[in-house]
Amino acid sequence: MLLIKRAQKHDTDAFIQLIDEYKTALYKVAKTYLKNEEDVADAIQDTILSAYEHIGELKTVSYFKTWLTRILINHCTDVVRRQKRTVSMEQAEEQAGTWIESDYEFYDLLRELPEKDRSIFLLYYGEGFNIREIAELLEWNENTVKSRLQRGRKKLEQVLSC
Repeated sequence: MLLIKRAQKHDTDAFIQLIDEYKTALYKVAKTYLKNEEDVADAIQDTILSAYEHIGELKTVSYFKTWLTRILINHCTDVVRRQKRTVSMEQAEEQAGTWIESDYEFYDLLRELPEKDRSIFLLYYGEGFNIREIAELLEWNENTVKSRLQRGRKKLEQVLSC
Protein backbone atom coordinates (compact mmCIF):
# COMPACT_ATOMS: atom_id res chain seq x y z
CA MET A 1 0.00 0.00 0.00
CA LEU A 2 2.84 2.34 0.84
CA LEU A 3 4.47 1.72 -2.55
CA ILE A 4 1.24 2.59 -4.32
CA LYS A 5 0.86 5.83 -2.38
CA ARG A 6 4.48 6.72 -3.15
CA ALA A 7 3.93 5.92 -6.83
CA GLN A 8 0.86 8.17 -6.84
CA LYS A 9 3.15 10.98 -5.72
CA HIS A 10 5.27 10.38 -8.84
CA ASP A 11 7.95 8.30 -7.10
CA THR A 12 9.35 6.45 -10.12
CA ASP A 13 11.32 3.95 -8.03
CA ALA A 14 8.16 2.96 -6.15
CA PHE A 15 6.29 2.51 -9.41
CA ILE A 16 9.08 0.33 -10.82
CA GLN A 17 8.97 -1.83 -7.68
CA LEU A 18 5.21 -2.23 -8.07
CA ILE A 19 5.47 -3.27 -11.69
CA ASP A 20 8.29 -5.66 -10.83
CA GLU A 21 6.02 -7.25 -8.21
CA TYR A 22 3.19 -7.79 -10.71
CA LYS A 23 5.10 -8.51 -13.93
CA THR A 24 4.54 -12.29 -13.83
CA ALA A 25 0.82 -11.86 -13.22
CA LEU A 26 0.63 -9.36 -16.09
CA TYR A 27 2.42 -11.76 -18.39
CA LYS A 28 0.08 -14.65 -17.54
CA VAL A 29 -3.04 -12.58 -18.14
CA ALA A 30 -1.72 -11.15 -21.41
CA LYS A 31 -0.72 -14.63 -22.55
CA THR A 32 -4.31 -15.87 -22.22
CA TYR A 33 -5.46 -13.18 -24.63
CA LEU A 34 -2.48 -12.97 -26.97
CA LYS A 35 -0.42 -15.82 -28.34
CA ASN A 36 2.38 -13.86 -29.97
CA GLU A 37 5.20 -12.90 -27.57
CA GLU A 38 5.67 -9.54 -29.28
CA ASP A 39 1.97 -8.72 -28.81
CA VAL A 40 2.19 -9.74 -25.16
CA ALA A 41 5.22 -7.49 -24.67
CA ASP A 42 3.51 -4.58 -26.44
CA ALA A 43 0.33 -4.94 -24.36
CA ILE A 44 2.32 -5.06 -21.13
CA GLN A 45 4.41 -2.07 -22.18
CA ASP A 46 1.29 -0.07 -23.05
CA THR A 47 -0.26 -1.10 -19.73
CA ILE A 48 2.77 0.06 -17.77
CA LEU A 49 2.79 3.40 -19.58
CA SER A 50 -0.96 3.92 -19.06
CA ALA A 51 -0.70 2.94 -15.40
CA TYR A 52 2.20 5.32 -14.85
CA GLU A 53 0.36 8.18 -16.53
CA HIS A 54 -2.91 7.56 -14.66
CA ILE A 55 -1.91 6.17 -11.27
CA GLY A 56 -3.00 9.43 -9.67
CA GLU A 57 -6.56 8.59 -10.73
CA LEU A 58 -6.61 5.36 -8.69
CA LYS A 59 -8.99 6.13 -5.84
CA THR A 60 -8.60 3.01 -3.68
CA VAL A 61 -5.05 1.72 -3.33
CA SER A 62 -6.22 -1.77 -2.31
CA TYR A 63 -7.62 -2.17 -5.85
CA PHE A 64 -4.27 -1.54 -7.53
CA LYS A 65 -3.89 -5.09 -8.88
CA THR A 66 -7.47 -5.11 -10.15
CA TRP A 67 -7.02 -1.68 -11.72
CA LEU A 68 -3.73 -2.68 -13.37
CA THR A 69 -5.20 -5.94 -14.69
CA ARG A 70 -8.21 -4.09 -16.13
CA ILE A 71 -5.87 -1.77 -18.03
CA LEU A 72 -3.99 -4.79 -19.37
CA ILE A 73 -7.18 -6.56 -20.46
CA ASN A 74 -8.29 -3.43 -22.29
CA HIS A 75 -4.96 -3.25 -24.13
CA CYS A 76 -5.10 -6.97 -24.98
CA THR A 77 -8.62 -6.74 -26.38
CA ASP A 78 -7.52 -3.72 -28.43
CA VAL A 79 -4.69 -5.79 -29.93
CA VAL A 80 -7.04 -8.69 -30.68
CA ARG A 81 -9.59 -6.36 -32.22
CA ARG A 82 -6.98 -4.66 -34.40
CA GLN A 83 -5.32 -7.80 -35.64
CA LYS A 84 -8.21 -10.27 -35.87
CA ARG A 85 -5.83 -13.08 -36.53
CA THR A 86 -5.39 -16.63 -35.31
CA VAL A 87 -2.33 -18.52 -34.20
CA SER A 88 -1.70 -21.99 -35.54
CA MET A 89 -1.32 -24.80 -33.05
CA GLU A 90 2.32 -25.21 -34.12
CA GLN A 91 3.06 -21.59 -33.23
CA ALA A 92 1.30 -21.97 -29.88
CA GLU A 93 3.32 -25.08 -29.04
CA GLU A 94 6.49 -23.27 -30.07
CA GLN A 95 5.69 -20.39 -27.75
CA ALA A 96 4.67 -22.74 -24.95
CA GLY A 97 8.31 -23.67 -24.59
CA THR A 98 8.88 -20.37 -22.80
CA TRP A 99 6.45 -21.26 -20.00
CA ILE A 100 7.35 -22.98 -16.79
CA GLU A 101 6.54 -26.70 -17.11
CA SER A 102 3.84 -26.75 -14.41
CA ASP A 103 2.23 -23.70 -15.97
CA TYR A 104 2.33 -25.46 -19.33
CA GLU A 105 0.02 -28.19 -18.05
CA PHE A 106 -2.36 -25.57 -16.66
CA TYR A 107 -2.41 -23.62 -19.94
CA ASP A 108 -2.68 -26.82 -21.95
CA LEU A 109 -5.77 -27.76 -19.97
CA LEU A 110 -7.19 -24.26 -20.41
CA ARG A 111 -7.08 -24.70 -24.18
CA GLU A 112 -10.02 -27.07 -23.77
CA LEU A 113 -12.20 -24.12 -22.72
CA PRO A 114 -13.75 -21.39 -24.86
CA GLU A 115 -11.55 -18.28 -24.95
CA LYS A 116 -13.76 -16.19 -22.62
CA ASP A 117 -13.72 -18.95 -20.01
CA ARG A 118 -9.94 -19.24 -20.18
CA SER A 119 -9.46 -15.73 -18.88
CA ILE A 120 -11.88 -16.36 -16.00
CA PHE A 121 -10.01 -19.53 -15.00
CA LEU A 122 -6.65 -17.78 -15.17
CA LEU A 123 -7.87 -14.86 -13.09
CA TYR A 124 -9.60 -17.12 -10.54
CA TYR A 125 -7.17 -20.03 -10.20
CA GLY A 126 -3.97 -18.55 -11.56
CA GLU A 127 -4.07 -15.04 -10.10
CA GLY A 128 -6.34 -15.47 -7.08
CA PHE A 129 -9.00 -12.92 -7.98
CA ASN A 130 -12.41 -13.54 -6.45
CA ILE A 131 -15.65 -13.67 -8.44
CA ARG A 132 -16.60 -10.08 -7.65
CA GLU A 133 -13.21 -8.78 -8.79
CA ILE A 134 -13.35 -10.84 -11.99
CA ALA A 135 -16.82 -9.50 -12.72
CA GLU A 136 -15.51 -5.96 -12.30
CA LEU A 137 -12.43 -6.62 -14.43
CA LEU A 138 -14.38 -8.15 -17.29
CA GLU A 139 -17.38 -5.86 -16.79
CA TRP A 140 -19.72 -8.84 -16.44
CA ASN A 141 -22.40 -9.81 -13.97
CA GLU A 142 -21.12 -11.89 -11.01
CA ASN A 143 -23.61 -14.64 -11.84
CA THR A 144 -22.19 -14.85 -15.36
CA VAL A 145 -18.72 -15.37 -13.93
CA LYS A 146 -20.03 -18.03 -11.52
CA SER A 147 -21.89 -19.93 -14.25
CA ARG A 148 -18.90 -19.81 -16.62
CA LEU A 149 -16.65 -21.14 -13.86
CA GLN A 150 -19.13 -23.94 -13.16
CA ARG A 151 -19.49 -24.88 -16.84
CA GLY A 152 -15.75 -24.75 -17.30
CA ARG A 153 -15.17 -27.01 -14.30
CA LYS A 154 -17.60 -29.55 -15.73
CA LYS A 155 -15.90 -29.39 -19.12
CA LEU A 156 -12.45 -29.87 -17.60
CA GLU A 157 -13.76 -32.70 -15.45
CA GLN A 158 -14.92 -34.46 -18.61
CA VAL A 159 -11.56 -33.87 -20.30
CA LEU A 160 -9.62 -35.19 -17.31
CA SER A 161 -11.79 -38.30 -16.96
CA CYS A 162 -11.12 -39.40 -20.56
